[in-house]
Amino acid sequence: MPDDAAFSLPLACPTALPGDAAGRVLGWQPNPASGAYAALDLGTNNCRLLLGTPTYGSGPAGFRVIDSFSRIVRLGEGLGATGRLSEQAMDRALSALRSCARKLERRPVRAMQAVATEACRRAENGPAFLARVEAETGLRLRIISAREEAELAMESCAPLLEAGDRRALLFDIGGGSTEIAWIRILPGGRVPELIGTISVPVGVVTLSERCGPSCFTEAGFHAVVDEVADKLRGFDAVHCIGQEIRAGGVRLMGTSGTVTTLAGVAMALPRYRRLLVDGQVLESCVADQALGDLFALGRAGLAAHPCVGPERVDFVLPGCAVYAAIRQVWPVPRLTVADRGLREGILLRLMRLDRAAQRRPGRGFWPGCG
Repeated sequence: MPDDAAFSLPLACPTALPGDAAGRVLGWQPNPASGAYAALDLGTNNCRLLLGTPTYGSGPAGFRVIDSFSRIVRLGEGLGATGRLSEQAMDRALSALRSCARKLERRPVRAMQAVATEACRRAENGPAFLARVEAETGLRLRIISAREEAELAMESCAPLLEAGDRRALLFDIGGGSTEIAWIRILPGGRVPELIGTISVPVGVVTLSERCGPSCFTEAGFHAVVDEVADKLRGFDAVHCIGQEIRAGGVRLMGTSGTVTTLAGVAMALPRYRRLLVDGQVLESCVADQALGDLFALGRAGLAAHPCVGPERVDFVLPGCAVYAAIRQVWPVPRLTVADRGLREGILLRLMRLDRAAQRRPGRGFWPGCG
């Protein structure tokens, strides 16, 4: 985890008022008088924006959501075959990012972090695309490492830990990769310590493109499970995770559309509701049954299911195969479901670092723009 002094906030610094003759959005300026913070995450499948204000009580600091945006953009479509972001995918992502920029113009924020993950990490033209994003929207996105991605997910999920937890195994099944974090729980409510991470280059988009139709067959589904499990066993051996699980006190936590969908099915929700799902603890056998129910639905049934829908029908079973591999390698008896992740981690870190900066006389929170 980077220390407070090392953490920087890449802030867009527009040189003109929002909007120009070409209709471009020229970004935003930080407003220190605002109490709001913003986090933008451009992933392989989704573009998401979250704005929140801090809440302080007797427990860990949190935030209240004041606005959000989420759109499936499929930025990583075709990336596995070409190694490049396609023009159509970049256009979809730019359209979503323009919408985010307009929201930020309407809602002044004190600080923002805008990040890009696996698709831009892998793509040969990822940096060039982000330069185009800045030129056309004023938003400066930073490509983060898989480790930082895991750190931010860890920070967002830390409030779900409970007394008696010694370790946590956190997984995030993304569009282009799956991030696994092995975490040591520290006393006194301190931010947990990241012991180790692994980024497995399989996600719901990459698997859907490579072997999506076969995931609807039993043989194809189990082939993906075995492939992913093989990639995880080396990480397990290095950190003796299985041994720690047998000793007790290890919490398995999942943050992704896959696990929240499993929770929605297990809870028989008539429609997905984040407040009911976030923090839900499922017995592993219940999550396994939900996975079996999803598999049995087939394509048409998944498209009609209120917790899935037609936009996500191709991604659910590949994600379930990754989850099943995690369960195979690490048979923890319960799963904590987190409908939170990278954006929430960014907001919590921004707020934490801002509070720390305000307590240090003579130290400003705002880095120079440029």
